[in-house]
Amino acid sequence: MAASAASTTLKLSSPSTTASWLRHRPLHAAFGLSNLSLRDQPRRFVVLSMDAKPTILVSEKLGEAGLNLLKEFANVDCSYNLSPEELCTKISLCDALIVRSGTKVNRDVFESSAGRLKVVGRAGVGIDNVDLAAATEHGCLVVNAPTANTVAAAEHGIALLTAMSRNVAQADASVKAGKWERNKYVGVSLVGKTLAVMGFGKVGSEVARRAKGLGMHVIAHDPYAPADRARAIGVALVSFDEAISTADFLSLHMPLTAATSKILNDENFAKMKKGVRIINVARGGVIDEEALVRAIDAGIVAQAALDVFTVEPPPKDSKLVQHENVIATPHLGASTMEAQEGVAIEIAEAVVGALKGELAATAVNAPMVPAQVLTELKPYVALAEKLGRLAVQLVAGGSGVKTVKVTYASARAPDDLDTRLLRAMITKGLIEPISSVFVNLVNADFTAKQRGLRITEERIILDGSPESPLESVQVQIANVESKFASATSDAGEVTVEGRVKDGIPHLTKVGSFEVDVSLEGSLILCRQVDQPGMIGKVGSILGQENVNVSFMTVGRIAPRKQAVMAIGVDEEPSKQSLKRIGEISAVEEFVYLKL
Repeated sequence: MAASAASTTLKLSSPSTTASWLRHRPLHAAFGLSNLSLRDQPRRFVVLSMDAKPTILVSEKLGEAGLNLLKEFANVDCSYNLSPEELCTKISLCDALIVRSGTKVNRDVFESSAGRLKVVGRAGVGIDNVDLAAATEHGCLVVNAPTANTVAAAEHGIALLTAMSRNVAQADASVKAGKWERNKYVGVSLVGKTLAVMGFGKVGSEVARRAKGLGMHVIAHDPYAPADRARAIGVALVSFDEAISTADFLSLHMPLTAATSKILNDENFAKMKKGVRIINVARGGVIDEEALVRAIDAGIVAQAALDVFTVEPPPKDSKLVQHENVIATPHLGASTMEAQEGVAIEIAEAVVGALKGELAATAVNAPMVPAQVLTELKPYVALAEKLGRLAVQLVAGGSGVKTVKVTYASARAPDDLDTRLLRAMITKGLIEPISSVFVNLVNADFTAKQRGLRITEERIILDGSPESPLESVQVQIANVESKFASATSDAGEVTVEGRVKDGIPHLTKVGSFEVDVSLEGSLILCRQVDQPGMIGKVGSILGQENVNVSFMTVGRIAPRKQAVMAIGVDEEPSKQSLKRIGEISAVEEFVYLKL
C-alpha cells in the first residue's frame, strides 16, 4: 500500500453564456413568446440579434454606481414595488434579477422564468428571501454581496454601544418632552470595561478594533477564528460560557443558524454578570426576546441596544421595543451612503461576471455537476459532509480550527478520482454548523481561505478492484482541544473516519477507537469502563424519555478496559437525560452530536 499527497485546485467548466443558451432553444421560447399564438397577433417584422444584450431586472433601489456597471453590459429594467404577480410576469423576459430583502424570490418566480433566469443577485448578505432549493433545481445561480457593508455594520454597533452607555436616546426623548433629568440619565464609562464579541468574523473583528481604541478590554468567542489573528488585534479567544459570564458588554455578530437560534435564553442570561449590557446588529433570532425582557426586569441585563429583531418590523406593542432600558433602531446596520454604493458595485460585478460565465466567489447555491459523477459519488458526498459536521462539533470552544487534513483511501488511480466535490462537502460540514455561509463546489476554497482554514488532501492507494470510488475517508483537525478526549488520535488530532456500506454513510473510527455507526439521526458518544450492563443502563435512560435508539455499537481497546459506545438516536434527548447518562459511574465522558 502506498500513499501519495495531492492538492486540489478548483477548476470548473464555465456556465453557458446567454448567447450559447439561446442557441439551444427555439427563438419563440428563448424570448418568452411560447404562450403567444401568431394567428392572434398583428403582423410585425422583428429583427433579432443573437448578440443582443441580456436583460437584468432590478426590483429594489440600487446605488447609481452599481446601475452604471450593469448598464454597460446589459439592458437594465428598474421596476420597484412589484407585486408577486407582476414579478412573475416580468421574469420570463429577464436573464438576471437583483433584489434586496423586500422581494420574495420563491419557487413561483423560478417556474415563471421558464428557464431563462440565470442569476439572482441579493444586494446584501442574508438570502432568507430567496428559495435556494428552487433556484438550484432551475439551474439559477444565486450570488450575494457579503463584504461591502462590513464597516457600516461595525460602526453602527459602536454607535449603539456608546449611545447605550450614556443613555443618549432616552435623554434625547426626555429633553424633547420638556424635561431636564440630569440625575436620571447618569451613564457608565467604557474605559477598562470588558467587551465580549460573540462572532469574530469581518464585522466582529472591526468592532473589536474600534472598542480597543475606546480603551475597552476585548475578548471574543468564535470556534473558527484563528487565535493568531485575534492576538494581532489584542483580543483573547475564550469559550462561550467564559465570554458571557465575564463581559460587561456583549456585542453579537454571530449568524442565525440552528445552533445559534435563541442562544441568549433564560439559561444563558442566568450565567451573565449582573448589569451586563447587550448590543445586537447581527440577526434578531439569536436572542430569545421574551427571555431578554425577563432578564432586564430582573436586573441581570441593565440595557440592550438592538438593530435587529426576530420579526421585522416588530409589533407596535412589543414589550421589548417599548422597554425604557432598550434602544431600538430599524435594521440600520448597512444604512450608510458609502455602504449602499459598495453593495451596489459588489452585486453588480457578481451578476455581470456570472452572466459572462465566470465563477462567482460569492455564489451561495450548488453548481451543476455531471449526472454520472453525482450518481456515483452521492453516498460519499453525504459521508464527507457528515464527517465534517462531526469533526467540528468535537472541537472545544476557544481553539480556532485552522488545519484540517483529509485522507482518501481508494484503489483508483489519482487521475480517476475527482475529490473536489468531496472536499467541498467536508468544508461545508466544517463551516455551516457555525456560520450563515452556504458552502458549495464554487465557493468552498474561497470560504475556507477567508476563515483561515487550511485543508490538505492525501490519497492512500490501495490494491484491489477500483469498482468502488473510495474505501474510506478520514478527517483530522490539528492543534485543537476536543470536547471528547477519546476523539483525539495518538498524534493529538481530532480524528473521525468513515466509509459507505450498502449505500449508507457509516462512522468507522473515532480517535483510536474502532466503531461501526450508521450516520443517520443524531449521535451520542460515551467513553466508559468496559463492563456488563452499560448498554442496558444507557438504553433505559433514553427509553424512559421515549427517545428512540436506532443502533448501539461498542468499540474497545481490550476486554474490561476502556471502550467507546456509539448510540444513534432519532430524537434529541433532554439535558436532564444527558446529565443522567453522564452520572453513570462507569461513564468517563460523553458528547451529543447533531448530524
